[in-house]
Amino acid sequence: MSLLATIRPDAWNFPLLLHVLGAMLMVGALVLAASALIVAWRDGNAALVRTGFRSLLIGALPAWVLMRAGAAWIADKEHLTDSKASWIGIGFTTADLGLVVLLLATVLGWLAVRRGARAAGPSGFSRFSAGLASALIIGYGIAIWAMTTKPT
Repeated sequence: MSLLATIRPDAWNFPLLLHVLGAMLMVGALVLAASALIVAWRDGNAALVRTGFRSLLIGALPAWVLMRAGAAWIADKEHLTDSKASWIGIGFTTADLGLVVLLLATVLGWLAVRRGARAAGPSGFSRFSAGLASALIIGYGIAIWAMTTKPT
């Protein structure tokens, strides 16, 4: 039995670290946002709506930038920018479409915070924002699967 390991040059380690760190932070912030918004949906707690919005704005958006910049940098270092590998297409498509959904969830979270200050109970904005954050978690779970298994 032979074991073949791929050794990557040291110059690739830092961009890959930034990509993985950004992805981990983003998924963690999305889990926090979705959890807070879902619980706020059930009991109408305005503080949880603010927590969900802030985790999207302060956590997930900057982490998305870090993840996407790291992805572009490591793809350039590994000369994969013109690759037809399906896992790269899944990753970039999920990231780029995910930004649109993330921005929409953040705007809806902001509207939920503004409406929550004036009205009692959860608004439709917070429910829709929770749904979008949950959909992003599922989408990024698929991207994580594609990045780790590298299907052809």
